[in-house]
Amino acid sequence: MAIDEPYWKVIEPIWEEVDIYSGAKAFTKSFTAVRRKVGLLYAAFWCQSEVCNGGFGQFFGNSTGVLAPEAVEGFRALGQPQIADLLVQAMGLLGQTYERDRRRRKKLLDLLPDDVYDRIARPRGDLNKKFFELIRSESGGFQAAANRYARGITA
Repeated sequence: MAIDEPYWKVIEPIWEEVDIYSGAKAFTKSFTAVRRKVGLLYAAFWCQSEVCNGGFGQFFGNSTGVLAPEAVEGFRALGQPQIADLLVQAMGLLGQTYERDRRRRKKLLDLLPDDVYDRIARPRGDLNKKFFELIRSESGGFQAAANRYARGITA
């Protein structure tokens, strides 16, 4: 990521404002305090960054997993509905209602049967492989989609 990317210039000012580290309540309070369109871009950015680094297992297991529902909405806003649908599918493996509390989410990950866990936690798991394909291709790839979206926010 280059810091001169249009999308980075949009999310950088809120980087310290959105609290993803202090739990669901702190996240919700801080997220609702920023412009929704910017927050959605921020959520999509964090999701793609974490999943590309270590798969859905990393995203869900880390503090950033708190913003998964907003990332779904963010990918839709960016014009990447297939990625949004894939994220919904991965979230669904953890239960009907997405768990925002990190400790409980990690317990849910630990309780998954090995074959299900492998789908989201292993880099070669089918959901991760599909994400890696889509993040490079859908709507021109994440960077192109995020930059278009960011230009629309600032226009």
